[in-house]
Amino acid sequence: MAAKKRKTADFYKSNPESYKKKLAYDAKYNSSLSKKKYRAELAKERRARGIMGKGGPDVSHAKGGKFKLENPSANRARNGHGKNKRLAEGGTRRKSKPGYKPRGKK
Repeated sequence: MAAKKRKTADFYKSNPESYKKKLAYDAKYNSSLSKKKYRAELAKERRARGIMGKGGPDVSHAKGGKFKLENPSANRARNGHGKNKRLAEGGTRRKSKPGYKPRGKK
């Protein structure tokens, strides 16, 4: 069974002009020198470790300028971690309001 599309995918499906605009932005963003350098560093490290083109874990940048092998789903799920305070702190669940009592299962 295929995964359910989310709101963004539905939006772009119903707004082709917006989707074209997004593709143009992404192409410009990913062709910048800084992004090319970023991808080249990761590719160089994958070649050095002998895992280039063989699937497996992602090589990601760690603190201190080092590289680490990481599960692709964990690495790619970190989308926007610096912008969202809740995600930047490592939490993935929202905190309940004081006095909140969950309902029991039916």
